[in-house]
Amino acid sequence: MQSSPIQETSSSAHPALPIIALTMGDAAGIGPEVLVRAAADARLRSVCRLVAVGHPAVLERAVRITNMPLRIEEVESFEVIADWVSPQPADDETEILPCVKSCEDDVVEVPFGSIDRRAGQAAYDCLVAATKAALAGKIDGICTAPLNKAALRAVGLDYPGHTEILGHVCGVDEFAMMLYLPQGDIVRSPRGLGVVHATLHTSIRSVPDLLSQDGIAANIRLMDSFMRRVGCETPRVGVCALNPHAGEEGLFGDEESRLIAPAVQQCRQNRIDSTGPIPADALLRRAVGGEFDGVVAMYHDQGHIALKLIGFDRAVNITLGLPIVRTSPSHGTAFDIAGQGVASAEGMIEAAKIAVQLSLSADSATA
Repeated sequence: MQSSPIQETSSSAHPALPIIALTMGDAAGIGPEVLVRAAADARLRSVCRLVAVGHPAVLERAVRITNMPLRIEEVESFEVIADWVSPQPADDETEILPCVKSCEDDVVEVPFGSIDRRAGQAAYDCLVAATKAALAGKIDGICTAPLNKAALRAVGLDYPGHTEILGHVCGVDEFAMMLYLPQGDIVRSPRGLGVVHATLHTSIRSVPDLLSQDGIAANIRLMDSFMRRVGCETPRVGVCALNPHAGEEGLFGDEESRLIAPAVQQCRQNRIDSTGPIPADALLRRAVGGEFDGVVAMYHDQGHIALKLIGFDRAVNITLGLPIVRTSPSHGTAFDIAGQGVASAEGMIEAAKIAVQLSLSADSATA
């Protein structure tokens, strides 16, 4: 797996390195396991300082399950992290991970592989705590382990996922979910490939009614802005059709002519290099080949299936439009393997490294 385009520097105790918070996600899933594996990884520790947001006992259990050379050190607040220096490890191979306890103790009792309201509440509390710390400038970005939507619902939290919670806590209306693949053997675009979604977690039946010209145009702008942020000076944005064959001149629907084409034209008038609507099966192939830097998909699976098929372990979920940096791996809670110590942390590591890159580009933009 190729590293993200950021330079590895000194150890994670270096005060100049950005602080990235890792939230533990749903305690019944693989979130705690991938968190501690990522936190012990030398590639990640060389580019940032890490702080866990969760329950120390849950993370200590994950350390035992994965046999990671890591020790969890509870700290009282995020304010401590800026000047926090890792205590001397017990031996040369053990790393210390500070953890801000941000949830109730009952999460420790949650069994693996279960939809549990205690885990849902804890995942929500940790996410909100990390988001507020980022908004307050106490950390530079957050990388979130997966949560379970049914567990959120069991608590009475009416959010389809991370993205909507983040938008609400940050107080923004124009935000979007994006999958991003860094440049590599598969993706030819020199700055990687991003796919943003015009609708989020919703049923296929509801998608046409949720689409609007303004909403599609907003997502084109978000994509253009993100690609510029990662160093693409003139992003080329391809916009998916909703219907097969782009509606076949209205035979299969009129969303292309009524909504999508006007949104593309609106953005072109604002000097954004956008093209579409293009049938999704053709567009994603052309984008992977390097013809486009970003893609706007009309619904979740239209973009997710293609990117996960070609780069599941490397695909990073990024929330666009927030005043903070937030990334996550593209996989879910994987209840079927939770607690077995076999979950790969490559997605979490890649996501955290992208969070570092974005936090550094944000600092450069405001310098």
